[in-house]
Amino acid sequence: MDQQITGATALEIAESVRRLLDRGVLSPGDPLPPVRSLAERLGVNRNTVVAAYRQLSGAGVVVSRGRGGTRVADRSAVAQEGYATDSVLRDVGTGNPDPDLIPDLSVALARVAGRPVLYGEPVIDRELEDWATQWFGEAVDPAQQFRLTITSGASDAIERLLAQALTRDDAVGLEDPCFLASIHTVRLGGYRPVAIPVDDEGMTVEGLRAALADGVRAVVCTPRAQNPTGASLTERRARRLRAVLADHPYVLVVEDDHFAMLSGRPYHSLIGPGHRRWALVRSVSKFLGPDMCLAVAASDPRTAERLAMRLTPGTTWVSHLLQKLTHALVTDDAVRAEIASAAAHYAERNAAFAARLSAKGLPTAAGDGLNLWVRLPVPARAVTERLMRRGWLARPGDEFVLADDAAAWHLRLTVHDLDDEDAEQLAADVATAAADALRRVG
Repeated sequence: MDQQITGATALEIAESVRRLLDRGVLSPGDPLPPVRSLAERLGVNRNTVVAAYRQLSGAGVVVSRGRGGTRVADRSAVAQEGYATDSVLRDVGTGNPDPDLIPDLSVALARVAGRPVLYGEPVIDRELEDWATQWFGEAVDPAQQFRLTITSGASDAIERLLAQALTRDDAVGLEDPCFLASIHTVRLGGYRPVAIPVDDEGMTVEGLRAALADGVRAVVCTPRAQNPTGASLTERRARRLRAVLADHPYVLVVEDDHFAMLSGRPYHSLIGPGHRRWALVRSVSKFLGPDMCLAVAASDPRTAERLAMRLTPGTTWVSHLLQKLTHALVTDDAVRAEIASAAAHYAERNAAFAARLSAKGLPTAAGDGLNLWVRLPVPARAVTERLMRRGWLARPGDEFVLADDAAAWHLRLTVHDLDDEDAEQLAADVATAAADALRRVG
């Protein structure tokens, strides 16, 4: 392959690499020749090859790994949340809220549907803005000024926040194990993920310190109900993380508080009063339903301005019908009571299932969120294969891994919608499958 790259200018070299990729001579993950050796073979200045590789990197064709060299970008599919629609198995890995616990939207929708919104009107519904300002004001440090931006869900907000601050190959600190949508966003954006381990108290201090030393320009954190582990930041851990970030005020910190209204844990933030680039994102998908594609981002004024600019070439604003519907629901006392009841249901069902597994020899603690993170005595893939034979489809932890191989010894289970009989059967099947796999290894 080295001998097939041609060209005398940066543009010609870059186009040659693209042609090799189009013809299948190069594949995702393949290394490109070292800059010096390719420059010598082509008889060009080293900087010409550097410029060619930079063009390819900017187009997302290759990724630079520092001392690891330059490789063709990996476009392999990332696992996605949701039902496995082509499976006849009982899916216990969906990550979905219970549809029976999502409030009925019809009455509020009929009430808010009115006159059309036209070009040139405010992009944020005034009533929603007033309510959200108070909601975020309870979470943001009083020393921080913030502005609000409405986006089409949390993933949309995070993608745009990273795009307004980063260029391809910039390093982004992600929790490890990590939420699938965050892995997907970083890979598609052409950024370099840097793993920050998560323990029972959330993102680790040493992990964040190492990521900052590795040059991350942004950090994405889930302050509570971390997906997949269910961990939430403790007050002590958040304080120590803020101390580490105090020396890096211009690193963009994005907090994805996706479980906000359903969470049973207090909110503790990485964002200190002196931090200059930050955003707190809260979506409504977990308590009003995934089809309510709306999130509110509170951020420093400069970040908010740049985030708003990222919206202008496309949608310009999020549907005011969605905005008005969201406001009508979250300010309705009956709906808020339903949300509180759903939160209690998720916590109770997860705790009950964790107790079932613990009684069967698989010690499990319920964290916060929709899912359970179950430690196994063997790699989870061996257990999921056996569960499939028993009629269950579960998610192995290796789908959420960036660097922590220990996560591959976990299952992420969504069990809150199982009745007691099914829950007991699944717990027994998990325990039996784990025991079978362990005997096989032994």
